[in-house]
Amino acid sequence: MNLTRGILVFAKAPVAGQVKTRLHTHLSPSACAELQRKLSLRILQSACESRLAPVELWCTPTTSHPFVRECVERFPIQLRLQRGSDLGKRMQHALIYSLRNHEQVVIIGTDCPLIDKAYLNSAFNALQRGRDVVIGPAEDGGYVLLGVQRFSKSLFDGISWGTNQVLKQTRAALQRMGWSWTELKPLWDVDRGDDLLRMRAHPQLARILPKTQPFYS
Repeated sequence: MNLTRGILVFAKAPVAGQVKTRLHTHLSPSACAELQRKLSLRILQSACESRLAPVELWCTPTTSHPFVRECVERFPIQLRLQRGSDLGKRMQHALIYSLRNHEQVVIIGTDCPLIDKAYLNSAFNALQRGRDVVIGPAEDGGYVLLGVQRFSKSLFDGISWGTNQVLKQTRAALQRMGWSWTELKPLWDVDRGDDLLRMRAHPQLARILPKTQPFYS
């Protein structure tokens, strides 16, 4: 079966003081912005090099930030603007929009540097097997990937975005809807000081840590 697929990358422009704010006790705002930039580039490169589907960059707060323009120049991507008052509304808009043109859509953020071609392929394979939804769980109780081949606003009802209840509440929503889903292996986001230490211990990820800013004690 020849399906039309899409990979949607949700990303914030790397503006100092507005990204990776939970890491400000460990890194300066400018170092956090640099980390955001490098994580975003890594994810976009992984998504594009996978050649599994066309890649769309859904950015916020604007499409005119220099980093966003750099991404368009460096990668074969389509540029979209996130719209909505919270993460759920923004993902809802993106999914409804993209499912008009694609039969299967996978959304990823830029916080999980371990997402690679194999992980993305596992998500599409789950949808290919007929699952309505596929979830890539995050160790912190959220998720790093969401794949769908149909969408209902009910999927995002009652979700406490930004908390450790997101995955649990999403499972409950799917059960209420009677939809089938598959969960991939859990991965970790870069959100806390311990995550920086995990990056430092990883041969590939250590290279994208900010080198001009030491960890705060």
